[in-house]
Amino acid sequence: MTEYPSELASDIKTLDGTTVHVRPIRPDDMTALTTFHHHLSSQSVYRRFLYVHPTLSAVELERFTAVDYVDRMALVAEGNGELIAVGRYERIPGTTQAEVAFVVADHHQHRGIGMSLLEQLADVGWHNGITHFVAQTLAENRQMLGVFRDSGFPVSTSDEHGTVSVEFPIEPDASYRSARSKRHERTERGPVPINAPCGTSTG
Repeated sequence: MTEYPSELASDIKTLDGTTVHVRPIRPDDMTALTTFHHHLSSQSVYRRFLYVHPTLSAVELERFTAVDYVDRMALVAEGNGELIAVGRYERIPGTTQAEVAFVVADHHQHRGIGMSLLEQLADVGWHNGITHFVAQTLAENRQMLGVFRDSGFPVSTSDEHGTVSVEFPIEPDASYRSARSKRHERTERGPVPINAPCGTSTG
């Protein structure tokens, strides 16, 4: 099993000026993940799984927390001692593509956490030989789609029966680096009102 990548842990500043700790998930996060999922609104759960899913099964908890940190990666964000967001990618077998997903606790949304998770997942994925991220989300989830489109990556979408398929390369080219740099400059300039538009209802 791959050694736990502790070097990927970091503190990030949110749009409202507070600090959040981001680190790779661990197998002992099962209880925290259960609590996190339990406190999500039904809408956030539905937008994450695309169906009603109030409880994570034991099998899901084990799979979600036991990753290899290469083909399957998950990051958690922590604030005030509790888990407040999860982002993950999973390589599609035999390809250089990975499915990406993230969800942020309802009372921590609109703080730029989803975008930060996407940035870090893209960094790790690119390092591990992944070239493209793919995702599926509901067409109504404009905020989630906004995170992808605002990332700086060239995003392609297709819409079918209310579900949007998203695909984009994660190579850190000049366009992406510029967009990322501008985001970080805005964060460093100071807090943004918590109800200001910032990308995603899950971000």
